[in-house]
Amino acid sequence: MSEKKKSVFETLSAINVNDKVEKKNGLTYLSWAWAWGEVKKVYPSASYRIIRDPNTGEIYTYSKTLGYMVMTEVEIEGEALEMWLPVMDGANKPMKSEPYTYQSTKWESGRKILIDKTVDAADMFDINKTLMRCLTKNLAMFGLGHYIFAGEDLPEVDPVVSATVKAAPSVKEEAQVNKQLKKGTEDWDKVVKWLGENKSKSIDDIEKILKQRFTVTPAALKEIKTILDTNG
Repeated sequence: MSEKKKSVFETLSAINVNDKVEKKNGLTYLSWAWAWGEVKKVYPSASYRIIRDPNTGEIYTYSKTLGYMVMTEVEIEGEALEMWLPVMDGANKPMKSEPYTYQSTKWESGRKILIDKTVDAADMFDINKTLMRCLTKNLAMFGLGHYIFAGEDLPEVDPVVSATVKAAPSVKEEAQVNKQLKKGTEDWDKVVKWLGENKSKSIDDIEKILKQRFTVTPAALKEIKTILDTNG
């Protein structure tokens, strides 16, 4: 009996990308050049294209209120998938054609204070950089490094920075604790909704994804398992 041929997703998702990623501002990035090289090794006929704005012909779409968006399309083995990505600054704020300011919060001496921050105007370097990240995300749709995007559809939470000072910490050391996931909170309600939309995920995958954003106690995990059993 001949062995069943693996699908594109099965083949690419089996590639370990952990030593090719870097983390920045809470997001994980995968080298587009390496990612595209790995795909072409397995599927030499793979191709991609930049989707241009049908009205302007530009390699991006733009909205004065929302900012810039870029889009790509990858085709492998006859299957074509599209992906999109907004152009963002280092703080993951949408960039526009003109600089703008926004208010952010930070904790100082136990109090939350508001501070003004500025988002610079986008230039072609920002557009190009985002296009290549969009290509990488597009390849993840086919399986390559898809798990590094696993937590993107979770509700965003504000990180709580620990005030605990360890003895003789190194210069680069930072103490950070995720917000605890508690039943009856707004975060809990969002997670319950997310669980209903992700019934196909295993409890191990769900636990792993949630722990990227929250501190999950055994009691909360037990409640989550109950919800999954009920919805299943």
